[in-house]
Amino acid sequence: MADQHTAEVAQPHRKSRQASSASSISFASESSLGDKPEWFTKDTSVQYQKTLAEVDPAVGFFYTPRTLTILGAMLLSLVYVAMTPELDDTMTNVKIGVVASIGVFCVFGMLQFRDSLLLRPHPALWRVVLSLGVVYQLFLVFLLFQNKHDARRFFTYLDPSLGIPLPEKSYGDACELTYDNVVSQVFDEFVVAHALGWFCKALILRDYTFCWILSVMFEVMEYSLSHQLNNFDECWWDHWILDVLICNWLGLYLGVKTCEYFEMKQYSWQGLAEIPTLRGKMKRSIAQFTPKSWTKFEWDMTKSFKSYCTVLFILTMFLICELNAFYLKTLLWIPPAHSINVIRILLYFMFGIPGVREAYQYFHDVNCKRIGPQAWLLIGSIATEVLIVCKFGQGEFPNPAPKEVIYFWVAFLSLLTAFPIYQFFLLPKLQDKSKGKLKAQ
Repeated sequence: MADQHTAEVAQPHRKSRQASSASSISFASESSLGDKPEWFTKDTSVQYQKTLAEVDPAVGFFYTPRTLTILGAMLLSLVYVAMTPELDDTMTNVKIGVVASIGVFCVFGMLQFRDSLLLRPHPALWRVVLSLGVVYQLFLVFLLFQNKHDARRFFTYLDPSLGIPLPEKSYGDACELTYDNVVSQVFDEFVVAHALGWFCKALILRDYTFCWILSVMFEVMEYSLSHQLNNFDECWWDHWILDVLICNWLGLYLGVKTCEYFEMKQYSWQGLAEIPTLRGKMKRSIAQFTPKSWTKFEWDMTKSFKSYCTVLFILTMFLICELNAFYLKTLLWIPPAHSINVIRILLYFMFGIPGVREAYQYFHDVNCKRIGPQAWLLIGSIATEVLIVCKFGQGEFPNPAPKEVIYFWVAFLSLLTAFPIYQFFLLPKLQDKSKGKLKAQ
């Protein structure tokens, strides 16, 4: 009887444990398939991958952890390298060793780093992007501890053609609005880069007004800093017609239309195993490289003081990142079309996609208690570049800022300070007073 009573008492506890276990499994599956990564709540990366593998067994191989398999493949590759004949060229050995070290670190990051908010085409891709972000930040810290002469000499090891002062190029020498002058600017190598760059910025920011403000502000920055960098000295029609109204607008328009397409698209993901036709499987495979879902960014700059500060902060980060490109190539003597500059731009595009997405989540979601790793690293990289520019730029830009530039920025910053004081502090009090008087009447 005692055993029977004990069994009866234990039975509800077993049922409770089973229900608790089932609910935890259900929660894990739900959080895994949602938009929130494991750093948003807790670490469930292995659970996350297994659940995706169970949803669609046809592609389960790509979502099942293969840490030991990849470790074995990596070690076999290193064994092959170790057994191959050595090269007598020290510089080649150093370059191959550095690239291999970065590759090994990216493999580790792909397997062990936390997931981002982005899931397509595969979370592992964004872990590799995070790994590259760490490598780039470490490189910037290394560069920060050099002087500018050694830094320039360092880049000659990467490319012997570097280490030569750049020729000064100004776009404001021939500002007459003639056919020849316009054609010479239209067929400049950076016209396509302008349009493509603003297309990418529109995909990152996902807001037409925000991008327009950024586009205009960058031209203002070029006006303000033309006394330091000659290539900022452009004709008025180059600034406002060719850049803002044609190149930038074209890129922004196409980028915003792409965002609108993803926003209106119906997202209904079906596993490959459930699709009967070969054509359907091919379409589903191509769709894997599109977003799993789309979040429209609503920055709402005038909605609250927090939103106002958020927009100003992100706008400032974008402008500084753009300016860093010009100052770094000038101080380190790297030509604009060099592959190093192109790689930096591509890296920041890859960093910006998850970084801004995580920053938006942090600033607009009360449940998000800490900023994501991609956003954290993006801010750190931009700030470290600023430190490098400040250190290497000492004595490089002797020309003082014109008085009209100083007056403009004093007035502009005063307006930026006065607007939130009126909009978010004084205006609500005035509205409350007027409502009180109406109620009293």
